[in-house]
Amino acid sequence: MKNNILFYITIISVFSLNIYSQKARVAAADKKYDNYAFVDAIKTYERVAEKGYKSADMFQKLGNAYYFNGELEKAAQWYGELFAMTTEVEPAYYYRYAQSLRSIDENDKADQIMEKFDKMSGNDSRGELFAKNENYMDAIKANSGRYKVENAGINSPYSDYGTTIYKNKIVFASARDTGSLGHRKHTWTGQFFTKLYVADVGEQMSLGSPAKFEKSINSKFNESTPVFTKDGKTIYFTRNNYLDGKKGKDGNDNTLVKIYKASLENEKWVNITELPFDSDNYSTAHPVLSPDEKTMYFVSDMPGTIGLSDLFKVQINEDGTFGNPVNLGRPINTEGRETFPFVNDDNEIYFASDGHPGLGGLDIFVSKINSDGTFGKVQNVGMDANSPKDDFGYWIDTKSRRGFFSSNRSGGQGYDDIYKFLETKKLLCEQELSGKVTDSITFEILVGAKISLFDKRFNPMGTVNTDDKGIYTFTVECGKTYNVRAEKEDYTTKEESVTIADENGKTNFDIALEKAKCKVTVGDDLGKCFGIKMIYFDFDKSNIRQEAAIDLEKILDVLNQYPKMKLDIRSHTDSRGSYKYNEALSDRRAKSTINWLITNGVNKNRLVGKGYGENQLVNKCSDGVECTEEEHQLNRRSEFLITEL
Repeated sequence: MKNNILFYITIISVFSLNIYSQKARVAAADKKYDNYAFVDAIKTYERVAEKGYKSADMFQKLGNAYYFNGELEKAAQWYGELFAMTTEVEPAYYYRYAQSLRSIDENDKADQIMEKFDKMSGNDSRGELFAKNENYMDAIKANSGRYKVENAGINSPYSDYGTTIYKNKIVFASARDTGSLGHRKHTWTGQFFTKLYVADVGEQMSLGSPAKFEKSINSKFNESTPVFTKDGKTIYFTRNNYLDGKKGKDGNDNTLVKIYKASLENEKWVNITELPFDSDNYSTAHPVLSPDEKTMYFVSDMPGTIGLSDLFKVQINEDGTFGNPVNLGRPINTEGRETFPFVNDDNEIYFASDGHPGLGGLDIFVSKINSDGTFGKVQNVGMDANSPKDDFGYWIDTKSRRGFFSSNRSGGQGYDDIYKFLETKKLLCEQELSGKVTDSITFEILVGAKISLFDKRFNPMGTVNTDDKGIYTFTVECGKTYNVRAEKEDYTTKEESVTIADENGKTNFDIALEKAKCKVTVGDDLGKCFGIKMIYFDFDKSNIRQEAAIDLEKILDVLNQYPKMKLDIRSHTDSRGSYKYNEALSDRRAKSTINWLITNGVNKNRLVGKGYGENQLVNKCSDGVECTEEEHQLNRRSEFLITEL
């Protein structure tokens, strides 16, 4: 009985029936019944299927029941029956079927199913920058007008660029140090070598007067683009290949750049070392850290680079050692230059590139880092931040939406200048996806239900538990399709897809879970154990249809399990048509249902029933009242009320 309880369906509602004896009515009112039937819906479905009945809905439920309980071999069996019957199913079933097939080593078939899933779920490379002849200038214009930009107030006639924040101070690179007669210019830029400078940060990113950063970090060559750990005890920074008075060179006699690390001890930066993946033969530069500080992103032209320079990442282990650098690949990197990365607290990566479509020179771009390490669409952040010249070195505070970037645009004070900005509108459209999780029958809120979010390809995006009001909440991207899975002890797992609107706002997505155990007693509707709302007949006829026979097989299976169970079978119509016609038609259908069960072996003494026509409407939709088709459907129903156990 491995977790079979997880696959039952519940029915808790109790009806008081006119045909009951007075004793039964009193017992129902007092809820003192102590005789229950426990219905194993999954086993019933299996027995019905083994009789040769085929139903896509039934095969889906069987497959899901075993899939979500980790019994993938049985899941593969029933998903196989489903796909043998129809391939007109949601993409999720292709994914589940493929995963189930892999569990039984049918990998070739699994690959074929996954290929179809990829096509159905909209798999795309996102690496073709001009796919479908997109007018990229229209996209840039649509992303523009979101920044209020002004001079940062710390610029010099020389190059100033590359900002970060450290202890309420801004730290940046500047070539303004011209004081020494022996101070040399960089042969590549014609600028003096850059040093790190620091300035106080006030309200709205107002900046104080700059001063040189600590001497132990600044050398006689270039330093730039520092990043600090949150505890302020470690700095990573870019410097020419120079350490302990020794200058390194590559095979062409060039001194390249490396990433260095230093530690803060007694308010002094000490123990300056290069990182283990540095080399004399290629450059590494511009380090930044992920929000959890477990990953470093940086720039390099090391072997395996796609373009002139690429963005890489490397894992930082708990003991302070590093993993092997990994190229971010497409869609981030191109055949051009990708440089100056920055990752904010929302796991968005900003970077500069001249390989992605832009306004000219380096432009600033942004992409979302997904939970599985893949990247979302690369977007140009738009005009104001970008110009026809080089724009780079983006940094933003996610709470205030204020930050800095660097540019050599026209109208500046020096070679490169630092600009501060206020972002008035976020580029990445986001929505709040939330909903209430309840019991499908009693509508009781379910506290502590586990809700998991997946993207459309079932990559995990996050997990939360419902709060004391049964509410869950995720932040999601606009225009995307997600899969939401709800799990709760004693309830069947449910997974549904939801597509988010293309504008900022909220999406409400409530989830109703069915009880895992179908516990019924006198007065309950047995049909609700199997989700039977209506036994369907051809229009104006009383012949049992094939899909109705499948549902009746489920009722038959339970009656065979409980030989003392008796049913009152009721058929109802909506109010459309004459009262007399509806009553007669529903009565014929109730009797046809009873006759089918008798023909299949049920003693006629266990069954009573009649048609009630429109006599017992469940809503306002009586004659002359305008109602929707859905409202009328609520009145067209079949009931299998238990009168004895």
